[in-house]
Amino acid sequence: MNRRIKLAWLFTAAMGAVLTAGQQARDQRQAPDADTPTFRAEVEYVEVDALVTDEEGRFVRDLTVDDFEVFEDGRPQEIAAFSLVDIPIESPDRALYSQDPIEPDVQSNQRPFDGRVYIMILDDLHTDFQRTHQVRIAARQFIERNLGANDLMAVLHTAGRSEAAQEFTSSKRLLLNSVEQFIGRKLQSATYARNDAFFRTGDNQGRNLDPYEVERRHNARNSLEFLRQTAEWFGGVHGRRKAILFFSEGVESEITDLDIREAISATARSNANIYAIDPRGLTALGDDTAAETQTEDMQGPDLRMRSLRDELWLAQQNLITLSEGTNGFATVNRNEYATSFDRIVRDNSSYYVLAYYPPSPERNGKFHRIEVRVSRPGLTVRSRRGYEAPKGDPPKPTTSKNGTSSAVLEALNNPLPISGLTMQAFAAPFKGEGATASVVLGVELSGSDIMITPDNRIEFSYVAVDQKGAQIDPKTHTLVLNLRPETRELAEQTGFRMINRLDLKPGRYQLRLASHDTSGGAVGSLIYDLDVPDFSKEKFRMSGIVLTSLSGAAMPTVQSDEQLQTLLPATPVAQRIFPPGDELALYTEIYDNSGRAPHRVDIVTTVRSDAGTTYFTTEDERDSSELRGGRGGYGHAARIPLTDLSPGAYVLTVEARSRLGEDFSDQRRIRFRVAPMGDPVPTPAAGSQTPSAPR
Repeated sequence: MNRRIKLAWLFTAAMGAVLTAGQQARDQRQAPDADTPTFRAEVEYVEVDALVTDEEGRFVRDLTVDDFEVFEDGRPQEIAAFSLVDIPIESPDRALYSQDPIEPDVQSNQRPFDGRVYIMILDDLHTDFQRTHQVRIAARQFIERNLGANDLMAVLHTAGRSEAAQEFTSSKRLLLNSVEQFIGRKLQSATYARNDAFFRTGDNQGRNLDPYEVERRHNARNSLEFLRQTAEWFGGVHGRRKAILFFSEGVESEITDLDIREAISATARSNANIYAIDPRGLTALGDDTAAETQTEDMQGPDLRMRSLRDELWLAQQNLITLSEGTNGFATVNRNEYATSFDRIVRDNSSYYVLAYYPPSPERNGKFHRIEVRVSRPGLTVRSRRGYEAPKGDPPKPTTSKNGTSSAVLEALNNPLPISGLTMQAFAAPFKGEGATASVVLGVELSGSDIMITPDNRIEFSYVAVDQKGAQIDPKTHTLVLNLRPETRELAEQTGFRMINRLDLKPGRYQLRLASHDTSGGAVGSLIYDLDVPDFSKEKFRMSGIVLTSLSGAAMPTVQSDEQLQTLLPATPVAQRIFPPGDELALYTEIYDNSGRAPHRVDIVTTVRSDAGTTYFTTEDERDSSELRGGRGGYGHAARIPLTDLSPGAYVLTVEARSRLGEDFSDQRRIRFRVAPMGDPVPTPAAGSQTPSAPR
C-alpha cells in the first residue's frame, strides 16, 4: 500500500514490547484469587476476551476461572491467565463554575492506565463528499458523549493524510479537531458512472464499463489494507479489549474474499474488534446524488434502481462481514447511533480476559478455531472465533540504539503509558529565536520506585513527534545516583527533578518520555500532547506557565534552567497538590505583536474554588511603550499565598487583555488542589549533594 498508516513512528516497533501498560492495568483489576498473568517471553500466547451475559443481556461479573473452558480446534486448552476487566466511565475534570473541561498542564503515570482503548477510522475513500457532515456529526457524538476521561482514542483517515490524524490521547479537543478535518472523497457510484460514460461517448458496446473500475478496486484494497495494518499494530496492546470504530459507507466493488479475509484475520489475530458505522442512515439507495445523472437514462429507472440497490446491499454486506467476523457489529440502515454507541461502550467496559499457550507455536499461517464455554447454564458467551497463526520469522527484539536501551525504546514505542516507575511532567512553550519556540520540559521521578544505590543509574529519554510522524531531536540522559546519606534520605521521600529545553517549530506534537532504573529494572513512560503556537506571527498570545512552590522546592533538582533562575524564586515544579499554607510563584510571558498605536495591557491572576468563589486576585498593568514600537513580550510574575485556602480543588487563571479590543486577549488555566491538613511536607536537607547532572 502506497499510503502508510502514521500513528507517529509507533507502528514500526510497538509489537515487541514485553512490559505493556495494558498488562499492568489488567493486573490491577484481576478477579479475586486470580493469578497474575505471566507469560514466557519467548513463546507467543493467545489472548481471548469474553463477554458473558445472562438471559436478559446483562453482563455476569461473578465468574471464576473454573467456570470457563477454552477450546482450540476442538481440543481443550489450559488457561494460563485469567482476569476480570470492569472499567468505570469517568467524567472529565472541570470546575463546577465552568462548562468546559480544563486540560491538565501536567501528565502523570502514577495511576496505571485503566480505561478503554479505541481507534476511530474515518474512511474518506468510501464516504460521499455530501455526507462529510454526517460523518463528522456521528464521530463527534461518540467522542463528546461516550468517551470517558480515562479512555484513550486515536483517529485515522484511510486516505493517509497524516496531518489530519490524531495519535492516542484522552483530549477531546484534539480528537474533535481531527474529526473536523475529515472530507469524504468517494468515487461516483458505478451505476451513475457507467451511465454518464455512455452519454459522453455514445458507445453502446461499452455501456457496462465502469470508467473508475481500476481506481475503485485500488481504493477498496487500500481501505482493507489500512484496516489490516491498523489491526496488526493494535495487537501490541495486551490485557484488554480493543475496539476499531470504522465510519464508512462500505466497499461497493466486487473485491476478492482474500482481501476481506486478510483484514479479518489480522484483526482476529490481534484480538481487536471492528464496529462499522454507516453514515447514510436509513436508505434504500446506494447513492442519493441524483444531480449526477443525465436527463436521459440508458438503463431505465427500474434497472438503475435495482443496480443502486445491489451496490447498497454489497457495501453493507461487506461492513457486516468485517464486523461480525471480528466479534463486533455493524450499524447500518439506522438514523440514530446512540443505542449502538452505548452498546460499543458496554462491550468494551466489562469482560473477561483469558490467555493460553497455543498447542502448536508454528508460524505457518494456519487458521485455528477458538471456542469459549462457561459451565453455568443460561449464559451466552461472545468471544473471538479464532486466529490465523503468523507467517515467517518472528519479529526481532528491540535492541539498543544511539545509547538508548531496549527497555526504554520499548517503553517509548508503547502506545499506552507504563506505570512501573512513576513520572510526572509539564511542558511550557515560550518564544524562541525567530518562529521557533523554546519549550521548558520539567520531569519528576518518584524516589519510592528507584533503587537509590551509589552504583545505580537512571536512564531518561524523551522525543517530540510531529504530525507527520517525524522524531524531533530525541535525547537520552543518564543520571548517576552518587548521593550523600542525607540527600539519599530526601531523595527517597521526594524523588528527582530534571529541567530540559526543546526547540520546536510551531505545530502540534506528542512528547514521549520514558525512564528506566537500570539496577532495579523499573520502567515508566508517559505521553504529553503539546501545541506550539507561532509566537512571532500571532497578534496576541500568552506563553505557557511555569509554576513553583515552597514545598516543591525541597525536591533535589538534577538539572535546572538558567533562564528561569532569575525569573522564579525556585525551580519549576510539576507538583499540583500543595499542603495548606504553601506559597506558589508563577511566571509567564505575553507576546504583543499588534504593531498599533500606543496601548495598555491588563494582566489579571485569580484563584477560584471549584464553585467559583474568588480567593485571590492580583492585577498587573503594562504599557506598549515597553516594546519600543516593536514586537515583543511582557514578562509577568506573581506570588500566591495558599494560607486562606481550605483543602479542595481550585483553578488558577492568568488572563491578559489588550485595551485595543477583544481580539487581543489570551488566558491560561491550571487546576490544582490543596491537600488536607496533616499531609507531610518535604523539607530540604542543608548542605545536601544532588545527583550528578545527566550525561
